[in-house]
Amino acid sequence: MTFKQLDIIEPILKALEAKGYTQPTPIQEQSIPILLDRKDLLGCAQTGTGKTAAFAIPILQLLYQNRQRNAGQRKIKALIITPTRELAIQIADSFTDYGKYTGLKNTVIFGGVKQGDQTSALNRGIDILVATPGRLLDLISQGYVSLKNIEYFVLDEADHMLDMGFIHDIKKVIAKLPSPRQSLFFSATMPADIVALSQKILGYPEKVTIKPEQATAEKVEQSAYYVTKSAKIKLLIHILQTQDFESVLVFSRTKHGADRIVKMLSKAKIKAEAIHGNKSQTARQRALGNFKDGDTNVLVATDIAARGIDVSGLSLVVNYDLPAVAETYVHRIGRTGRAKASGIAISFCDLDERVYFKAIQNLIGQIIPIIRDHPFINEVADKETKPQTRPPRGQQKNRPAGQNSRNSSPNRKPSNQGNRAESPRRPSDTGNKADNFNKKTSNQGNRTDSPNRRPSTDGNKAAIPNRRRASNGENAKNPNRGNRY
Repeated sequence: MTFKQLDIIEPILKALEAKGYTQPTPIQEQSIPILLDRKDLLGCAQTGTGKTAAFAIPILQLLYQNRQRNAGQRKIKALIITPTRELAIQIADSFTDYGKYTGLKNTVIFGGVKQGDQTSALNRGIDILVATPGRLLDLISQGYVSLKNIEYFVLDEADHMLDMGFIHDIKKVIAKLPSPRQSLFFSATMPADIVALSQKILGYPEKVTIKPEQATAEKVEQSAYYVTKSAKIKLLIHILQTQDFESVLVFSRTKHGADRIVKMLSKAKIKAEAIHGNKSQTARQRALGNFKDGDTNVLVATDIAARGIDVSGLSLVVNYDLPAVAETYVHRIGRTGRAKASGIAISFCDLDERVYFKAIQNLIGQIIPIIRDHPFINEVADKETKPQTRPPRGQQKNRPAGQNSRNSSPNRKPSNQGNRAESPRRPSDTGNKADNFNKKTSNQGNRTDSPNRRPSTDGNKAAIPNRRRASNGENAKNPNRGNRY
């Protein structure tokens, strides 16, 4: 199958050939015909499979074919929303490359920078807008962006859009979109909440799924190291100093952790930079540019910030912290197995992360080999064999009959749970229970036995007026006070 066989128009074919693209990837081969037929689409594919081209090419073609109808001042006809600035820039660059010979214009808007250049591009007129949710709503409120002419709407990386808390912003944008329109959902993973959201927006979409576990298992050489949390940074330094990798992408679970890794690598004379949400847009773009140009060999990133990192020939992916969601692991290591390329991925696994490691192996259907030949394996053994101060909960049930853990302490007073008749503090309760019942009920008739109790008017408890039960809004103490409810 070639792009020409997918009925791609000549201006786009020319741009694809200039990029060296001749054969579509599976997600492109399945999605492009559906979108050219103007149907809604729900697409699921791992990163690096050509997801962006799968929706960019048909949108460009449909806009180009309708350019006569859209003659006059340019109006925004296509809107693509994505969660991160890096991914937004990458998508806009793809539209520019694929639409080089179509005459169509696009721009990208995102937060973290001044809006002047972005609003200037909008005022000049565009056909395609790529945006992050926050800046989009901001410029809509200022009157720079109108969505009333949108014909094509794309929600990319929908799963992470929800993870980052953009669900309310997305609903606000969708409420402003005209109907009818063609809507597309693309995501690396497809959890239940994404499917539920797509059903409300897409209606009855066509579905295309490229299973990530199959693609990953075949292309990426995977291995794992058992290592304590405190020894992870030492192991990372050891690997980077003893093995030759041109470009290394390290995944940290937190922003603070990413900064700490960079700091420790710098102390070891290893040049590294971090990219995460707390960095300014300028700093993030500089770090990503240095990594792509080879000026920096190690880039430390969080999962969210890594969306949009597109580096060809990535040598190694390191899972410094294992993700709690197994599908995220697949997305991470896909960075080093782009499309048909192969790659290497290693994972550091602390004792507390082994439950995540097991879930990952179950997802991909593989046993990831453990590398035990490293300088810090003894620290793992010491941690595993260290005696526990408290037995596991399941083992507390295996006591000899009649033994209680509370009585095992020599300083604890003897328990009275055995035979209460032996206790000198209180009489036995094993006698006739009816006698005890009679003792309890003998004084219930007259409540004045207690010297501290206020006597009743006639010895009957029921004679005491119940102010709470005053009816018709009356109050026993103050008849002029109404019912508060």
